[in-house]
Amino acid sequence: MQHNIAGWIAKRAWISAQRTALSDPFAEYDYATLDERVGRLAEGLRRRGVRQGDRVAALFMNGTQFIELLFAVTRLGGIFLPLNFRLSAPELEFILGDAGARVLFYHSEFADTVAKIGSGAPLEDAIDAGSASRGEGRETYEALISECPEKAPVQPVAADDVALMMYTSGTTGRPKGAMLTHGNTVWNAIQTLGRVAIHREDHLLVVAPMFHIGGLGIFALPGLYAGASIFIRPAFDPVDSLEIIGSKRISAMFGVPAMWQAIMGVLEQKEHDMDCLKLAVTGGAPCPLPVLRFFQQRGVRFVEGFGLTETAPTCTILDAEDAERKNGSVGYPAMFVDMRIVDDAGQDVAAGESGELLVRGPNVFKGYWNRPEATAEALRGGWFHTGDMAWLDDEGFLFIVDRKKDMLISGGENVYPAEVEQVIYEHPDVVDAAVIGIPDPKWQEVPRAIVVLREGASVDEQGLLDFCRERLAKFKTPVSAVFVDALPRSATGKILKRELRETHGQ
Repeated sequence: MQHNIAGWIAKRAWISAQRTALSDPFAEYDYATLDERVGRLAEGLRRRGVRQGDRVAALFMNGTQFIELLFAVTRLGGIFLPLNFRLSAPELEFILGDAGARVLFYHSEFADTVAKIGSGAPLEDAIDAGSASRGEGRETYEALISECPEKAPVQPVAADDVALMMYTSGTTGRPKGAMLTHGNTVWNAIQTLGRVAIHREDHLLVVAPMFHIGGLGIFALPGLYAGASIFIRPAFDPVDSLEIIGSKRISAMFGVPAMWQAIMGVLEQKEHDMDCLKLAVTGGAPCPLPVLRFFQQRGVRFVEGFGLTETAPTCTILDAEDAERKNGSVGYPAMFVDMRIVDDAGQDVAAGESGELLVRGPNVFKGYWNRPEATAEALRGGWFHTGDMAWLDDEGFLFIVDRKKDMLISGGENVYPAEVEQVIYEHPDVVDAAVIGIPDPKWQEVPRAIVVLREGASVDEQGLLDFCRERLAKFKTPVSAVFVDALPRSATGKILKRELRETHGQ
């Protein structure tokens, strides 16, 4: 049991038996009950033939079942495979087939999608776990627990054994399964808790989708490691989140910047009780500075971090006391993370110069499932090559300038959209913004801004461009701006720039 993350729940059943462990709109369990349910669910899976190394998939909305199934699978030494519920049946079929998933659990909301999954996913079992949003139809899932009077023992595993497999978004091709080990998960919890100071007395709100590493790896798993109480909502809604924060006395929440923007928008219209919220953590995309300042002014520790699926995810954290002084930075490395910034030749660059970010540490993934060449490329030289362009200042604070693939070159100069977007966000009429490159006969590429304005905004295209020109070098200043009602985003809140290029890139 020494390395198996399922041992966390078993140990917490001793240490914090009566403390609330998990809560969603339809269920609430203390740590003793959670351990009992996880152990019996694991036994139910064992009786259905699940063994060490088997992949068990979940097409779940957020809820207590997600966490129970994760720990039941890992308790047996299996590999938990969370699926993005916004994917189509063919996309899910590819992932299930690529992973060789043996069993699929799904919520009733996705029954029609599951019915369309074809023979490319040779599943032995597909189990309807009932509804996440209504709490109905869970008889089959609950029977797996109630029909097993004994708990399956926690299977011994090595720290290097795979616990989770999370498929990357596949923006550059077919998605790849990032293998996160038991050791990766433990070290991520240790590093995250050490920097954001989460304790067992905390009440943590989980609203980001847990099929994504941010929703799962920032608060849900580290919080359970710490013995905190985890309050889960099936999906994010800003008004609902504020109501839960007040009623459940939530002390900390993780959200991608788009979520914090939405909460800020509600608070600008109507006040809510949120004095209990002491810590706000964001990541997954650059956070607009006006959002950070808004929550800081309300006395909330607003902490920005950086990480990836492949790093489980915590790499860096910008502590609240540095947030204003180092605006735009994602902080300095977590305790056991090393990083380098290198040029195209793999040589370290000087402070202040941009290059690709390389990371190593005990939280860095084992590799990509059945992709030895992609693994070797990503982990060459013993460092994980993130694909992110970044620079370090003379104090060692990290600044992410953009994804390497999103950088555009205008007249031989590198333009990082994230830098330009932060300037656009400073305009009081702007709600949301993205910058893409468009072809130019003279400069090869030039920046174009795609912008969402506040209701009643008065700025026009020329006014916005003039605003940028006063704050940016000429080659970084957008040559045009397009106003839209909303920007396309992924389930995890990231702007889908590929769609913007297709729609507005000519």
